[in-house]
Amino acid sequence: MPPLRVGYVREHFASPLLQYAEDDGGKTFTLVSCPGGTGQIIKALEEDQADVVVALTDGLIAGIAQGKPYKLVGSYVSTPLNWAIVTGKDSKYNSRADLRGTTFGISRFGSGSELMVKLMAHQERWVKGEGEDLEDIDFKVCNNIDGLVQAVNDGSCSAFLWEWFTTKPWSDRGEVRFIGSVPTPWPSWMIAAHTSPERCPRDNVINFVATLTSYVNDFDSEASRKEKDVEFIKKHFGYPEEDIKSWLETVGYPGDCTKIDGSMLVRTLNTLQTTGAIVRPPRGFDPEDFTNIEAVRVE
Repeated sequence: MPPLRVGYVREHFASPLLQYAEDDGGKTFTLVSCPGGTGQIIKALEEDQADVVVALTDGLIAGIAQGKPYKLVGSYVSTPLNWAIVTGKDSKYNSRADLRGTTFGISRFGSGSELMVKLMAHQERWVKGEGEDLEDIDFKVCNNIDGLVQAVNDGSCSAFLWEWFTTKPWSDRGEVRFIGSVPTPWPSWMIAAHTSPERCPRDNVINFVATLTSYVNDFDSEASRKEKDVEFIKKHFGYPEEDIKSWLETVGYPGDCTKIDGSMLVRTLNTLQTTGAIVRPPRGFDPEDFTNIEAVRVE
């Protein structure tokens, strides 16, 4: 059986996964980098380029609701993700309100960068008339962070949303400005696997998630946070130590990646439904429709 192909975004959140990959050496899994984010990750699953993925909760859940061929098999980051609202260095935009009716940059359709704009629009009540339906929002696909930065500076987009600390180096260099943030109302990262038993044998998936738990636990420990985590992120991502320590104060990982909170799934689905990202089925949302119950415990 060939190693599992694991799609991921090479960001600081992936540190426990990277540590696991270094020790595994390709024996049980290989990494598939997807710099375009969750939209690219889901596409890799669909096009047989990845078997298991670590990606944003909202994008994964919305994809399953839309009939994508994968299920959730684990939890990865238990804290919300803080999305910066990013605009060009010399743009005229200074607040959320300024962005209404403009064009937003996204990495891909179905990505977190699209869904979070819709969540922000819902929070700001950018709705049609007196109803609850969101106004139509214009999007421009920019593929990755470099394309997004270019778009907000050449005026083809007003703003984009991206994880705060990932985008901070561009802000520190004066290439973009932050004009706010939108935290997710759900845990930020989860693990999913393709539904094909040939591509994702049950025991292989269970072993991957269970072993990842041990790396997550070590990374999340008080002792590692003081020094080991900081040095690892500095070496692999080049972030300033002050930023790394600030990020570590905001992030938390689950004690057991093999468990999923069923009530959290339903709350997330309800929120995504209010943004128009998904449609509620007549019988309502059932967590078992979104999880591989042979590989993960829903509690």
